[in-house]
Amino acid sequence: MEDRSPCAECEHTRKIFTFLRGFRLFSPREWGTGPPSTLTCVNSDAPWMRTARSAGLVSADGTVRTTIFAEMSALAAQHGAINLGQGYPDDDAPAVVLETAVEAIRAGINQYPPGRGFADLRHAIAEHQQRFYGLKLDPETEVLVTAGATEAMAASLLAFAGPGDEVITLEPFYDAYAAVIGLGGARHVTIPLGEPQFQPTSAAIDAAFSDRTRVVVLNSPHNPTGSILAPEHVERIVALAAQHDAVIVSDEVYEHLVFNGRRHTPVAATPGAAERTLTVSSAAKTFSVTGWKIGWVTGPAALIDAVIGVKQWLTYVNGAPFQGAVAAGLRLPDAFFDELRDTMQRRRDLLAAGLVDAGFVIAPTAGSYFIVADGSDVGLGDAAASARSLAVDPGVVAIPLSAFGRAGGTVSDTALRFAFCKPDDVIAQAVTRLQSLRR
Repeated sequence: MEDRSPCAECEHTRKIFTFLRGFRLFSPREWGTGPPSTLTCVNSDAPWMRTARSAGLVSADGTVRTTIFAEMSALAAQHGAINLGQGYPDDDAPAVVLETAVEAIRAGINQYPPGRGFADLRHAIAEHQQRFYGLKLDPETEVLVTAGATEAMAASLLAFAGPGDEVITLEPFYDAYAAVIGLGGARHVTIPLGEPQFQPTSAAIDAAFSDRTRVVVLNSPHNPTGSILAPEHVERIVALAAQHDAVIVSDEVYEHLVFNGRRHTPVAATPGAAERTLTVSSAAKTFSVTGWKIGWVTGPAALIDAVIGVKQWLTYVNGAPFQGAVAAGLRLPDAFFDELRDTMQRRRDLLAAGLVDAGFVIAPTAGSYFIVADGSDVGLGDAAASARSLAVDPGVVAIPLSAFGRAGGTVSDTALRFAFCKPDDVIAQAVTRLQSLRR
């Protein structure tokens, strides 16, 4: 049997204890002045340590730190900075969506909904996929409501990938992907996206696949770069996924934020993809309700059943009074979705012009909430250090692009991600502050 005896003098254990103590994970009687007797040396492969390490949150000395999003939002509050870091909108949801939620609460729809989600929302999701993309879904067997897109991604990854398996993502990648891959014990393999267009090469796509590939995670429109994966790359990935019998999990939460006259094309619409693709989306970005945590995953019934096998042990169910409200939102007329897109495109252009005027070099944004900008020409160097200093002076928060990649990887260490999902006047104020960098 493995020796799991306490190691109170272990430096690594003491650091972990200090971290956990900050979250009040032990009672005051247990805190004392050192690690409780039940805390053993966990510098091996504890699931939570795998998760933190995979998300890049464990330093070389074993110190566990918070996410860059939490750190930068705290700096914004501390210094009164304009927060263009975390991607949440300042706008409110459409009135009909809000009122439907209020009416549901008052009507007593506050208990557990069905495990797959209320039928009304599942039907609305299926109607949405048919209306916008021509995809036909059975709302009874091919739609699952989740606690946001993050739970849909987590349940899907944990359902299909474990120790000995490989999961492919694009790089840069949303940090939650890496965390869940690590939690499940799978190996994270990436396809680098080359600047400034943030597209992969055919050789990089081919090299990522192996006989151990079990899941391919795609995200287009892409967070953090704002790129849209070119159709020929999607087709190549789908063909390789079929060759290796891998499941594709496609994160499409920015589906209604595609600019310059283009329209979103789901991965599942690619020939040969539907039979192996789980499509993930949510209400958060489309209806400005990030706090409601209403997401969904759609796909073949057999794949959805597997995801339910994990999801039911995570949140089980969530958001009863919000599900009908999201259904109402999904049934809004085309004019709503057109206005959303046009508004965000205007804000993209406002921020892009301001960044260029301030001396940044920007990458093109085809979709999402984000612009990637490099400040080397205005004297900014390491992106992590630059993000922290910009929060203080001139008082604008961004996120270092390196937070979305692995140490020593291909992601730029000088680029920053700025979010433009803010009102025009907030963006204008941020631009004015950034222009002081040229003086």
